[in-house]
Amino acid sequence: MAIVYLTRVEKFNAAHKLWINSWTDEENFSYFGKCANKNWHGHNYTLYVTVKGIPDPLIGFVHDAKKLSKIIQEVVTDKLDHSNLNMDVDFIPEGMMPTTENMAVLIWEQLKPHIKGCILHCVRLQETDTIYAEYYGE
Repeated sequence: MAIVYLTRVEKFNAAHKLWINSWTDEENFSYFGKCANKNWHGHNYTLYVTVKGIPDPLIGFVHDAKKLSKIIQEVVTDKLDHSNLNMDVDFIPEGMMPTTENMAVLIWEQLKPHIKGCILHCVRLQETDTIYAEYYGE
């Protein structure tokens, strides 16, 4: 039987600040640009969660897409949406820079225990039209 990849897309909005306290203001703004704004900076994120497996022979699904959406919302996006990633989210360790790369790993870690009957393949977090990070659990 063939392995099939199913991707569910969810969206959320959140603010963050990328800032290293030991650097000068000039160094932070030079390196992080708008994301170093002292009054925070927001993004409209798009989250792609891909699972893989063999479709169930009776129903034809790798995973029920509606149930996958509910898992993603309850475990991740409800916590992230309209939050300050530096301050508000319980699964982001204090002091961790909330970069797209770090967020992709953290989202994977939140979702993995809840994915049953198939395999979590990839978490892709898109921050802008031109920037995204992918994590495959490696």
